[in-house]
Amino acid sequence: MHLEPLQYLLGLVSGGLVGFTLGLFGGGGSILAVPLMVYLVGVSNPHVAIGTSALAVAANAGANLVTHARQGNIKWRCAGIYSIAGVAGALLGSTLGKMLDGQKLLFLFALLMMAVSLLMFRGRGSAGNPDAACTIANALKTIGFGAATGALSGFFGIGGGFLIVPGLVASTGMPLLTAIGSSLVAVTAFGLTTTLNYAWSGLVDWPLATVFVAGGIGGGVIGAFAAGQLAQRRGLLGSLFAALVFAVAIYMAWRSASAFQA
Repeated sequence: MHLEPLQYLLGLVSGGLVGFTLGLFGGGGSILAVPLMVYLVGVSNPHVAIGTSALAVAANAGANLVTHARQGNIKWRCAGIYSIAGVAGALLGSTLGKMLDGQKLLFLFALLMMAVSLLMFRGRGSAGNPDAACTIANALKTIGFGAATGALSGFFGIGGGFLIVPGLVASTGMPLLTAIGSSLVAVTAFGLTTTLNYAWSGLVDWPLATVFVAGGIGGGVIGAFAAGQLAQRRGLLGSLFAALVFAVAIYMAWRSASAFQA
């Protein structure tokens, strides 16, 4: 696929926007990667947009993973079990996603974004158990949640942290912060699985992914700094961001529905 220099510049800007929101809110920003690639950068093939964004999501998650690992926020056994189960789900989900018409896939993606935006308005849950661990007793539940969230992540080419975090909490009872750190292992694994599956079919634009990731790194640094400066207003900013995601989802649903009905 051939893109103009301006499109790569827009890819850099788009990556910066995603990285900024990830740095500011700690998650959720990756849900905008696909619509930005399709409607701002101008990637005409939705499958290429999904395959390319999956690589960008994996790279961002991998970068954040290092920080959480140093802070001791990862339960590696739980993250490993969850990720292994999820990789199988991501492989299946990404294979099914490639088989679906691109515009219909974008329409379903828009519905998912609406659900995500509503979840963003919800408050935090219980504190959780700091001593929670993955045992034989909860292994099947952990595997089940991992496979299900991996399938959705692969199908839509998203990080899926908004699904993985509650999945880890529900299956193990771990605290939210530990679940966020552990989820990054799964997000990285799911993103790489989806990327490789799409790349096998030639549906990844590597130069675009490179500039998108570069923009995400820079945006993440700025977002993390802004998070400290705007700590008192992050609740309001989070609500505004959720409203933005919902508005983008409405636009996507309208555009994609019009395309496959034409």
